[in-house]
Amino acid sequence: MLEDDTALFMNEMLGVTPMKKNLTSASVHSIKATAPQLQRRRDLEANESLLKLTLDVNQIKALEPEKIVGFKRDGVQSAVFERLSCGGYRIASEVDLHQLKLALAREVLFQSIEQAIALGQRSILVIHGKGAKSKPIAALMKSFTVTWLTQIDSVLAFHSAKPHHGGAGALYVMLTKSAQKRIETQEFNHKGASTRL
Repeated sequence: MLEDDTALFMNEMLGVTPMKKNLTSASVHSIKATAPQLQRRRDLEANESLLKLTLDVNQIKALEPEKIVGFKRDGVQSAVFERLSCGGYRIASEVDLHQLKLALAREVLFQSIEQAIALGQRSILVIHGKGAKSKPIAALMKSFTVTWLTQIDSVLAFHSAKPHHGGAGALYVMLTKSAQKRIETQEFNHKGASTRL
């Protein structure tokens, strides 16, 4: 019976040619994402990052309306942070959140930061207002904005603005360089190094 099964199998396999080795890996390497697919992937990643920014008042630290706030990530030099806190960098754009609902403010802030980075802007002004009479807590938008900014990786530092830019109701925000700007800086520095030799 075993011989009959083997003969039957061999008969069915007549004319079949073996597949080439590594066909799967070769196929995978030849598939490239299209521009719309890459854009959808970036949009999904941005949406996931946006949704990580909390809208739960119990997950934020409530701030006083007049409190001066500051934040910097590891690696930001003290002199750079000091200059930022004094309003020493040119403000490339402004984002006004203080009249918006929380969910919309979160989206506007996130998208404005993404757009600023794409445009090569490094310093922006975020206006959140003081919110002395906001509910359910005073300084609601300010407290959320400070929390969100600490959760966005592309924010290097921020500090309450000087009075002529809004004081405790606004923040100077320093952003990372875009990937393109980092490449340009590396190329410039590399060229500069070769000319100095």
